[in-house]
Amino acid sequence: MGRASVNQTELVVAVCRHIEHADAEPTLEELALLAGVSSFYLQRLFKAQTGVTPKAYAQAHRARRVREALASEEASVTAAFYDAGYSSSGRFYEQADAVLGMTPRDFKAGGAGHDIRFAVGQCTLGAVLVAASERGVCAILLGDEPELLVKDLQDRFKTARLIGADQYFEQWVAQVVGFIESPHLGLNLPLDIRGTAFQQRVWQALRRVPAGQTVSYAELAERIGAPRAVRAVAGACAANPLAVAIPCHRVVRHDGAISGYRWGVERKRNLLCREAAERDKVIG
Repeated sequence: MGRASVNQTELVVAVCRHIEHADAEPTLEELALLAGVSSFYLQRLFKAQTGVTPKAYAQAHRARRVREALASEEASVTAAFYDAGYSSSGRFYEQADAVLGMTPRDFKAGGAGHDIRFAVGQCTLGAVLVAASERGVCAILLGDEPELLVKDLQDRFKTARLIGADQYFEQWVAQVVGFIESPHLGLNLPLDIRGTAFQQRVWQALRRVPAGQTVSYAELAERIGAPRAVRAVAGACAANPLAVAIPCHRVVRHDGAISGYRWGVERKRNLLCREAAERDKVIG
């Protein structure tokens, strides 16, 4: 790595630390003045290095501070949003639902009063758990042991009310299973996608990768306009809670090798083989 690249990285790191320690969200102009560069240059450099703009980074950091504060038994909701740097309760509550996926009070209670319907089915890849909030499907988990999938769901939603599926919800599970077995069927279900601003960008880009095609982590980073954020892209793929609906299995190494899949490399290979076979049928 050249000296210029090192200096650029150090500059971005310094800006990140300033954002994290600021009492209120700094403006781009304030950050540029601190860094001794133009606003345009800082915006472009910061996004290339981190994958997000300084503003999105600040928002993600505040969201993380809110989640951590609300997890404390001592902190009130009001104290949590002020300590995280929100200037007013109005600003906080405008964004709270997207940041937390529920009301702040429900989040502080560990999701108490928040209903999550779920069911576990079987497919040729093993067990599949499908869970949904009132907004849509919020988790599709794959594995060998149904009990471990349920535990994973419990860990995700803590004290939320987990409700066994009714007959209507079983139809959703059947759609997911059908999509796994035959990708050409598509998946037409509402999704409740929760994540940081950067994760959302990665996941949106993944959903635009057609079945039967693959993309490398570096190519995916290029597509979201953050060519240097390859590791962060890989981290977003690993954090994906919606197997197949957000097709992180379509991401491969730069040499095309299949590696790294939250639900097992063999499942990833199986999914890619099915999609390739269906693509070849259409071409043939």
